[in-house]
Amino acid sequence: MAEGARQGARLARLQAMVAEGGPMRLEAAAASLGVSSMTLRRDLARPGLDLSLLGGHVVPLGAGAGYALEREQGSHRAAKRQAARHAAALVEEGDTLFVDCGTTMPHLAEALRPGIFLTILCYALNIATLLSRRPQTQLILLGGLFHPASATFASDEALASLRRIRINKAFLSAGGVDAAGGVTCTNFNEVPVKQAAMAAAAQSILVVDASKLGRLKPAHFAPIGAFDRIVTSPLPDPAAALPLRRAGIRLDEAS
Repeated sequence: MAEGARQGARLARLQAMVAEGGPMRLEAAAASLGVSSMTLRRDLARPGLDLSLLGGHVVPLGAGAGYALEREQGSHRAAKRQAARHAAALVEEGDTLFVDCGTTMPHLAEALRPGIFLTILCYALNIATLLSRRPQTQLILLGGLFHPASATFASDEALASLRRIRINKAFLSAGGVDAAGGVTCTNFNEVPVKQAAMAAAAQSILVVDASKLGRLKPAHFAPIGAFDRIVTSPLPDPAAALPLRRAGIRLDEAS
């Protein structure tokens, strides 16, 4: 069989696997197809496909397009600010922090005490812009390919940098938090960065407003037990927290 025909057969099988089981990690997809990750990368570079490669995951074309940072900024704004301010109080002089992307983290960046020295890693343009104005801050921007929907950068070099740096506290955002389904976001390109930051951090702290509890988004990045604590805004319905508390999760409600 000619290489073009073999490539077409692989892509047809991959399309069927993704349609049936959802997004797949590149390495897992390549192993299932009996080829190397590099070969599959080349296959996915072929124009006109209904699949794309985002953040190390093979996903349907257009996955993640439903989230737009500018559109989400006004959603649950007061609750996001409450949760972020509560989380910012956990930061101590001399900490090295990772600050995630999204519309909750700008409130955390603004709530950090100005008089203390911090080293802060981030990969989102809106976060970096705020932190660049903060005194007493050593800012490390993780670069790479820019993703406009979430205003984030992603690259293998950024992941390598995260693995080399020891982080005291990683502050993570999410689009959904579910006791059974885990912690999820919309954009697959964010998943490897979040996971690398958590692996490098002494403490992983999830910061979400209460509307995210009980929700699921397509890109899973961690089980709920991977976090040292979950900081959230006051809960309109305390019953929403029961599945998390039964799972032994430390849930901190902002006052």
